[in-house]
This record gives sequence, C-alpha cells and structure tokens, in this order.
Amino acid sequence: MIHGPNLNLLGTREPHLYGATTLSELNESLRDMGSRASPRMEVETFQSNHEGALIDMIQDRGAGCCGIIANPGGLTHSSVALRDALAAVARPVVEVHVTNIHAREAFRHRSLIAPIALGQIAGLGIEGYRLALRFFIEREAARESSTA
Repeated sequence: MIHGPNLNLLGTREPHLYGATTLSELNESLRDMGSRASPRMEVETFQSNHEGALIDMIQDRGAGCCGIIANPGGLTHSSVALRDALAAVARPVVEVHVTNIHAREAFRHRSLIAPIALGQIAGLGIEGYRLALRFFIEREAARESSTA
C-alpha cells in the first residue's frame, strides 16, 4: 500500500474532507485486517511526500506483492514516472482516494493511474482502502483455492 504526498496529514488536514483517522491508525487497521484474513497476508504500508521514494518502493517491493493499493495523492494528476513504475512491476493496482476527485477541482478529475489500474475507489473516505484490501484478500483466496 502506498500513500503519496500529504497523506501523512490524515486526521489533521481538512478533517471535513479527509476525516479524523490518522494515517498510523489507518495503516494499523489495514494490517490487522490482512492478518485476520490470512496468516500469510502481510499488508505493507509506505508513505512519502517524495515522488522518487514512492517509485523506489514500487520498484523494490512491488513485484513481490499480490497487488498494490495506491493513493498517489496529488501525484495522481501529474506523475508519469509514478504511473510508469506501477505499470512496470506488472502487479494489479487499485487506485484509492479518500475524497471524490471527480467532484472536486477540475485539475483533479484526470488520473494518470486509472488507465493502468484494475479499478478506482474514490469518495468513500478511508473505507475505500478497506474495500480495496478486501478485493485483494478475496482475489488471493480464490487464486489459492483454484490451485489447491
């Protein structure tokens, strides 16, 4: 799970838009959700305000993941390099946004990530992360049962 710029401010940044849950609380709940689903399911989280650090993380760890949940923050609308890194690791991606980017300023309506993602969840608050994780948990369970 990657969180882009300014997501470290969850819980304090514009709580009327982003809610009161901190990034630390969100990450902990997602790790718990993954471990409850399967002892083999490890949810790794990473946040950076730096595009290169996000790209390095994707390149270093992305190929070994069953999928990537990405909230690139403002980089959603501007980072070809981040989009290319996600595409290069060839893992399924679900793009998540706490707010509905399509109901906000016009510059937020375009996502460079959406064309390479399996799907996008926007506007459901932090519940969007849980839905994305649930998708990957169920996808892995189905994959494991088909190979058993």
